[in-house]
Amino acid sequence: MFRQTRLLFFSVLLCGVMPLPAVSEPAAILADLPVDTVWSGHPVSFAFLTERGHQFIAYYDAERRITVAGRRLDETGWTKVHPEGVVLPNRDGRASNITGWDSHNYLALALDRDGCLHLSGNMHNDPLCYYRSSRPFDVSSLVRIDRMTGVREGSVTYPVFFKNAAGDLLFRYRDGSSGNGSDIYNRYDSSARSWSNLIDTSLLDGQGQRNAYAMNPVLGPDGRFHLVWMWRESPDCSTNHTLSYARSPDMIHWERCDGTPLVLPITLKTGEVIDSAPVKQGLINMTFNLGFDAGNRPIVVYHRYDSRGKSQAFAARPAADSARWDVSQISDWDFRWGFSGGGSITAEVTLGAATPQPDGSLLVDFSTTHDVGAGRWRLDPTTLRTRATLPPPENILPASLAAPVSGTPGMEVQTAVSRDGGRRWVLRWETLPRNRDRPRDSSPPATALRLYELPDADTGGALRVGS
Repeated sequence: MFRQTRLLFFSVLLCGVMPLPAVSEPAAILADLPVDTVWSGHPVSFAFLTERGHQFIAYYDAERRITVAGRRLDETGWTKVHPEGVVLPNRDGRASNITGWDSHNYLALALDRDGCLHLSGNMHNDPLCYYRSSRPFDVSSLVRIDRMTGVREGSVTYPVFFKNAAGDLLFRYRDGSSGNGSDIYNRYDSSARSWSNLIDTSLLDGQGQRNAYAMNPVLGPDGRFHLVWMWRESPDCSTNHTLSYARSPDMIHWERCDGTPLVLPITLKTGEVIDSAPVKQGLINMTFNLGFDAGNRPIVVYHRYDSRGKSQAFAARPAADSARWDVSQISDWDFRWGFSGGGSITAEVTLGAATPQPDGSLLVDFSTTHDVGAGRWRLDPTTLRTRATLPPPENILPASLAAPVSGTPGMEVQTAVSRDGGRRWVLRWETLPRNRDRPRDSSPPATALRLYELPDADTGGALRVGS
């Protein structure tokens, strides 16, 4: 469950995941269920949750409406609802339950301890959009709720539900905007059916001068939560800088990797620095990932430019004395992914998390839109240097599902993956690519949203198809 949530957050926050190349048909499709027809004018991530014998999907239908579908796993039919919205200020009369052209406006779902469903999304610097069901596992009982805590909820982006080690439902979002924002964390009390702030302040604070782009906290094999982020000075994505780190035993008390406590909120001056890369040096919030080695030490894989200004992948890990981070360049590329400006862009490089292997080595998957294509590196566990470059992992989709079938030129396959109880499901639809969140002159016909059950397989942290 946590890994699924982490991957979802990573893909939507980073605003672009490219398709992996199709491979030969790996296995038969176990089930094929139609869900609906959906908006296809631009990509925006849908929420897909399988838990406790039930399955839920939150998506934008052909009319761009927030739609939630639910079913029991032993049933093939869906119960669908269109939660109500309110008119949004500064959105030309658009309602909060209707999406525009912004790929940031993804949807997020979670179940609380009692099985009640929570939904949030369709926000990019907008007032909080939040729904909760009044009955367990029942999408028809979803009700719009105008507040969680009622504080700092007027300019919300990047909603994420996840759980702490005790199983409490948490909610994280950015208050503010790109270049001027703070990360807020709330905790849900199932008995009181109410939210409160997890901590008394923001966790990461840009102090009115910048904001942090962070991964979701990852519960590591050492029992701690690990958080990695970079700072940005403005909406221009080239102003990312200073890759940073913190860890926590409980999501409330935070520290450096040597155990030194951090005073909250964490700011640019107080966070532990992994790589002090300045602006315009290739740090990009679309392309960084967190894994662990066999000794439970965090390994951060990320993109930045080398001394020649070329795109490269790097791996970083705390040094033995925990006073600094050892950094190793793991690629040898001869291209430059140049990026700048605002709006959602498509990743030219994606990187998977470092995963330890039985022989002690580490595997890191990569994919590019350039001639080097996709593959995976085998890293030396001592030096983090690349031992070998291997073929890419198998695509998560059968070849028959990996290519677009829409008659509209330029369409891309989008997917969401859910696993539970040794079973794997893939949600598939098609859209046009990202367009910097700008409207197009026309939109293509709606495309089919279908659910496939496939034989389960551990992709080893492989990158996903679609977004």
